[in-house]
Amino acid sequence: MSVRESVLGTLKDGREVKRYTITNQHGTEASFTNLGAIWLTMLVRDKDGKMRDVVLGVDQAELLLENPGHMGEPVGRNANRIGQAGFDLNGKHYALAVNDNGANNLHSGPDYWRTRIWEADYADAGLGSYVIFSLHSPDGDQGFPGAAEVAVTYTLTEDDALEIHYQATADQDSVFNMTNHAYFNLNGYDSGDAMNQRVWIHADSYTPASEISIPYGRIEPVAGTPMDFTTEKVIARDIDADFDQLKFAHGFDHNWVLNDYDGDVRLVASAYAEESGIRMSIYTDLEGLQFYTANFMGSDFEGKNGAHFGPRHAYCFETQHYPDCLHKPEWPTSIVKAGEEYDTTTIYKWELQ
Repeated sequence: MSVRESVLGTLKDGREVKRYTITNQHGTEASFTNLGAIWLTMLVRDKDGKMRDVVLGVDQAELLLENPGHMGEPVGRNANRIGQAGFDLNGKHYALAVNDNGANNLHSGPDYWRTRIWEADYADAGLGSYVIFSLHSPDGDQGFPGAAEVAVTYTLTEDDALEIHYQATADQDSVFNMTNHAYFNLNGYDSGDAMNQRVWIHADSYTPASEISIPYGRIEPVAGTPMDFTTEKVIARDIDADFDQLKFAHGFDHNWVLNDYDGDVRLVASAYAEESGIRMSIYTDLEGLQFYTANFMGSDFEGKNGAHFGPRHAYCFETQHYPDCLHKPEWPTSIVKAGEEYDTTTIYKWELQ
């Protein structure tokens, strides 16, 4: 097990961008960068012994500032959407930038954390090697209250799992709802359409949303609808069904209400590609999972190794609090009290089937 540090490039403003690569005893390899703490690559072995990079991404430093689709970003302070681009907390209204559908704030943008150089450290923890990225987020950053200290730790284990640990504290009551926006294609990042791969989600219900992707506030059963992934199925089977939720989002882009939520890490979803023989399992201690099928992935930019991506060439499993929970007091909250720690873990694990 080892961690290698190298130079990825230099930005036009002179900032040096570094890459950190972890390799385990099986040759499984993951790499990350201090620019935005972005997850760059994930090489796992397929059924024929070939290494496949199963996450989409960008490998040029300057392009990482744009990074369409937020590929591999640990999005914060708040992932997903906040309706009306604002919220009330402790009797004060906090206005956020409107950067989605003319009404919402999406992924805390446009002042994304991906544009910042994070502090980085790395070590071998015995059960795996890790890279920890840390960031100071000042009071008022992106419109949120409180000066915050944030850390994202990526640990690659010897059994081919990548553990992502998110931690944050603030000196005022604030909002934290982080996720990683990795796009997965288990046949390889440059293999094209991924909708023939199979997905299972351990959720009997989901939160239907409006035409501008803000949940209504209802929790509805998936049974009898295209949203039912309780039995593993090919993504393409229902993605174009005559169903208002799929028409609104041009595919899957919804929050599933995960079963068995008790604050402990448990298996919540999986994906499988027959061509490569690779299965990926997702574990989390959170209550929500946004499953997104890259419905608006553009091809007008150059991804890593010159690849060009398109709609539905991948899918995301974004573990998080339910979208717009700040406006739904009956749902689990993303508000973290001053001095308390936001602490959550998500694990992606690969194996052959």
